Amino acid sequence: MKRIQAQCSKELRQFSRDRLTVALAFALPLLSLFLYGFATRLEIKNIPIVVQNFDNSLTSRSLIERLFANDQFMPTMWAGKEVIRDALNTGSAAAAIVIPPEFDRLLHSGRVSPIEALIDGTDVNNARVIKNSLIATTDSFLIASGLTQYEPAIKADVRLWFNPGRKESLYVVPGSFGVILWIYPALLAALAMAREREQGTILQAYTSGLTALELIAGKVLAYLIVGLAEALVLILVSSVVFGISLAGDPMLFTLSTLLYVVDATLFGLLIAIGAATQSAAVQSVAFGGFTPALLLSGYLYPVRNIKYPLSLLANIVPARYYIELSRDTFVRGSGWAGQWHVPLVLAAIGVFFFIVASKRLGRMQISA
Repeated sequence: MKRIQAQCSKELRQFSRDRLTVALAFALPLLSLFLYGFATRLEIKNIPIVVQNFDNSLTSRSLIERLFANDQFMPTMWAGKEVIRDALNTGSAAAAIVIPPEFDRLLHSGRVSPIEALIDGTDVNNARVIKNSLIATTDSFLIASGLTQYEPAIKADVRLWFNPGRKESLYVVPGSFGVILWIYPALLAALAMAREREQGTILQAYTSGLTALELIAGKVLAYLIVGLAEALVLILVSSVVFGISLAGDPMLFTLSTLLYVVDATLFGLLIAIGAATQSAAVQSVAFGGFTPALLLSGYLYPVRNIKYPLSLLANIVPARYYIELSRDTFVRGSGWAGQWHVPLVLAAIGVFFFIVASKRLGRMQISA
């Protein structure tokens, strides 16, 4: 145990002496938090649309006002048909609405008065959102104006739980914890190990009598301390800037964060053991760690949307489980009843990483 503590102390001293590494450990995670928190938007707003009103009646103008009554649509230009086509072709408008002549007269005579909606289908998801929003807006306009006798047989009374204000930061920021706390502890550990291999100073550890288990345990303990400090800073800054707060069991989140940072550190060490240079270690961690944590974890879109066979790979991405737990802890708050499996999965992944890293480093000691 004393050897592990000595190795941990040595790593922390080397870490604190390198200002660039300290900046990498704390400044970049905060920058990433702000980028994810302010730049990631899953609900589109301020969709530019262009409207051509051939009727120019009070009813048609009221419909146009209803379209722009929220922050989902915004007017981009009012023009003729050729300019509408140009607006869609150039991308300055995502949709165009054409209100035909005699729109008001047909509606008040009880007949159908169709309007034309041209939607840019380049982005399929946005096109689907625009279509549904236009249909919902026109339906609500007709009911509110008394222009339809249709009353639905079933009326849903919708209530939003856990996030009634629909604040995207409550969903995005806790999810970003999983990406940030995976990439940076792994990157720091990988740089530390790769630097020793590149400079040859790891041979001193080999000749000192340290076993592979002790060497890895010492490094993991050191960067676990750094990773937990990063997590604490991220949570404090997020609570002040984005207004998030704990809704679930803090003990479950604390335990899982500890295991998650250990997994990230072990992953970085495992990558660095097989990398000959620091640049190779950084590139390997970025590709093998950051990309799956961002795309296969459920951070940007649900895991169930991932196609086979990549959906199988998502099951072994630790960030998937931690992001699910983090969002539950800060939004839903189901606690142990809903997230009991997360620490078990993270512990199993950590044991696997530790065994593989120890064996690979042990073979390197023997060959050295």
